[in-house]
Amino acid sequence: MSKKIKTVFEQIHAETELKENTKAYIARQYREDPKHKSSVRYIKYAVACACVILISLTAHRVYFTATSKISIDINPSIELNVNRFNQVISVNSYNDDGKELAKYLNVRYQNYDDAIQAIVKNETIAGLLADDELITFTVAGSDSGQANKILSELKAETADQENAYCYHASSRDVQKAHEAGLSFGKYRAYLELKKLDPAIEADSISQMTMREIHDLIHEYSQDNSDPSEGTSGNAHHGHNGNGHGNKNGKGKHRNSE
Repeated sequence: MSKKIKTVFEQIHAETELKENTKAYIARQYREDPKHKSSVRYIKYAVACACVILISLTAHRVYFTATSKISIDINPSIELNVNRFNQVISVNSYNDDGKELAKYLNVRYQNYDDAIQAIVKNETIAGLLADDELITFTVAGSDSGQANKILSELKAETADQENAYCYHASSRDVQKAHEAGLSFGKYRAYLELKKLDPAIEADSISQMTMREIHDLIHEYSQDNSDPSEGTSGNAHHGHNGNGHGNKNGKGKHRNSE
């Protein structure tokens, strides 16, 4: 039996008491009226059907519950909802380009690593990356172990890509991002930019590319820095310090050269 299927059934609870009560009821009915064996068989059949339905409903709920989310932002902004078995159960888009990209994606029920590969290889995304755009992967989830594993894998796989960045986000940030109409990956960048420009609004960056947002952050940081300190051209890694650029921790900025 597949370990994934076995895990589903291992997580089905609250059946022991139901079974014991049912057995006791059937035995009592049989003792009180042994002539009605057909009724007992009917009850057994009904209980068996009820158990099958209960198992099916529980397994469905377990499978279609997202335990981690991966926000992928370049300008298309999409989020992958991942279940406890590391499979993508749905894809959400958070701007016009994201909606257009989602039309051509067929990544539901794929493992998240296969889904991410398919997205990066998509003609639109590949073209943007070839044109020196930035891509960010931001991970959040109720299952911290799974979310940390996904983030670690993404960092390792993008370590040599100077235009790829990886971040962690809290469940609170996810909720606030969705309330603002942004993916939580772009919302993280928005919070960083808002520290430098308090007047910036969430809807003003919804259609911006991550390159444009990062360049704005870099520009404002240059303006607010002490001239005597000079400039390093380093990429910014987010308010929580969990960002990840290339293996040297540096990103490429059009305006930093």
